[in-house]
Amino acid sequence: MPEPQAPPPDVVAIFADADLLVLEKPSGLLCVPGRGPDKSDCLSQRASQRWPGALVVHRLDQATSGLLVMARNPEAQRLLSAAFAEQRVHKRYQAIVHGRPHDGPAAQADGGWNTISLPIAADWPRRPLRVIDHALGKASQTQWRILGPAQGSDATRLELAPLTGRTHQLRVHLSAIGHAILGDALYGDAASAPRLLLHATRMAFAHPRTAEPLQFTSAPEF
Repeated sequence: MPEPQAPPPDVVAIFADADLLVLEKPSGLLCVPGRGPDKSDCLSQRASQRWPGALVVHRLDQATSGLLVMARNPEAQRLLSAAFAEQRVHKRYQAIVHGRPHDGPAAQADGGWNTISLPIAADWPRRPLRVIDHALGKASQTQWRILGPAQGSDATRLELAPLTGRTHQLRVHLSAIGHAILGDALYGDAASAPRLLLHATRMAFAHPRTAEPLQFTSAPEF
């Protein structure tokens, strides 16, 4: 029998004011409740217990760790949700992927950034999986650049910048180019790492009430 896993650590706030929270989501914790009583524990529930009235704005996959924003009142939620929908929130991630990706010819002229442009659609027979579908998929773009080799393995550390916000976008895109994220149970090899090696490292946006530019960073544990 598999050993029971320890519960994810408690949620840490790196910023809090009357309008928003910036939280460090641990890997393994749902953002919102799932189906069934065994999936009731989640970030939104823990946050609302500590900060009553906290509201969901966006999500990270259960296995992904890093920065996540919540609103503290309905007006802030409306404004922050609009900022995400209109791509006015700039996000960066780090991931360790299988193999050694190679820069394309355009990367040298673009700060080392490469772009994946592949349309993503729901894989309805195998939900919640997503697939690349050139006929029915929604346009999706991810930028990536090499940060260096991952020590001790045939793997590479990448910085990622999603230009669109499709479900599982980073995981699907990297798997599609032959460099799945280590520990990815859906699109790669779950046994390649103890967890999904994907972390939301940076987030920049305007404060919903004051319009003050804000930027937050978080270093991955891997």
